[in-house]
Amino acid sequence: MPKAKTNSGAKKRFRLKKSGKVKRGQVGKRHLLVNKSHKRKRQLTGQTHVNDANMREMSRLLKF
Repeated sequence: MPKAKTNSGAKKRFRLKKSGKVKRGQVGKRHLLVNKSHKRKRQLTGQTHVNDANMREMSRLLKF
């Protein structure tokens, strides 16, 4: 059986925390920023966590 490998795209986009949660960056701040309010752009900064509904897919991609 071949070695289990982490998805190379996922390892650049997600970080696994000690608690078992997966940290990810916010989406929606790459382009078309003129149409978005200052408040909306400010709230899109920083990191957030992957939803529990998507954790099964994350475990497949990150192999933990």
